[in-house]
Amino acid sequence: MSQKIKEFVPLNICVLTVSDTRNEEQDTSGQKLVELLQADGHKLYEKTLIKDDVYHIRAVVSQWIFDSNVQAIVITGGTGFAGRDNTPQAVVPLFDHSVDGFGELFRQLSYEEIGTSTIQSRAVAGLANKTVIFCLPGSTGACVTGWQGIIGSQLNATHRPCNFVGQLV
Repeated sequence: MSQKIKEFVPLNICVLTVSDTRNEEQDTSGQKLVELLQADGHKLYEKTLIKDDVYHIRAVVSQWIFDSNVQAIVITGGTGFAGRDNTPQAVVPLFDHSVDGFGELFRQLSYEEIGTSTIQSRAVAGLANKTVIFCLPGSTGACVTGWQGIIGSQLNATHRPCNFVGQLV
């Protein structure tokens, strides 16, 4: 958690929507994440929408992890308990380090909004090859909660006492 960087550093961020039912026009969650990251001064490096399939998710995320120009990935969708919710089991094996506090804090913030239904979220995060990966539920509200409550500040080099930027650039 290096704090050598004291000025804002715009990051290249990829957004992945995982859904069996949405297309680009209906992807309000992915679109909201793009709006939020750009409003905070970051760059959208790539945005993709794919079906909820373990190997397809792993292929896309692995490609982004391998790309040294990508510093962060935000995934929306596939974090529940339905039969086709595969995001955590697809992504967690790719992590070099898990960020356990992310899921814990996300559920705490979410509890204030949706009550005990938050236990059905398998929101997770981790680091892989100098890339931070956040996995959020597919609802637009959950994406706003995750970005505004956690991700935005953790991707801001000026946030104190610590943030992820020193680990990514």
